[in-house]
Amino acid sequence: MKIIVKILIVAAALWAATQLVDGITVTGDTTTKNVLTLLAAALIFGLVNAVLKPIIKTVGCAFYVLTLGLFALIVNAGLLLLTSWIAAQLDLPFHVNGFWAAFWGAIIVGVVSWLLDLVLGD
Repeated sequence: MKIIVKILIVAAALWAATQLVDGITVTGDTTTKNVLTLLAAALIFGLVNAVLKPIIKTVGCAFYVLTLGLFALIVNAGLLLLTSWIAAQLDLPFHVNGFWAAFWGAIIVGVVSWLLDLVLGD
């Protein structure tokens, strides 16, 4: 149940990013297709984060220390771009157009996910 709630939170955060950032789009034909695309993108984003983020944190530990954690913003943008690429390979209509859209989108996804997690809790 906790995983389903987390996927719904990330899907809502991705929806917020599509509304606030010009370069992040979901181009489904219907609202149902858009919702399913956001849920699939949230699942992909969660898997990418679960698999790659610990590896990147371990390998790039020095960059995290040198930049006082700001390197995490770049890592999150890269993971969002990777999510967009995987979605394209799966023919999902979720697209992130460039680094800066991914950068601002990752910030929005992080903040909205955090806020929704505070409200909904465990």
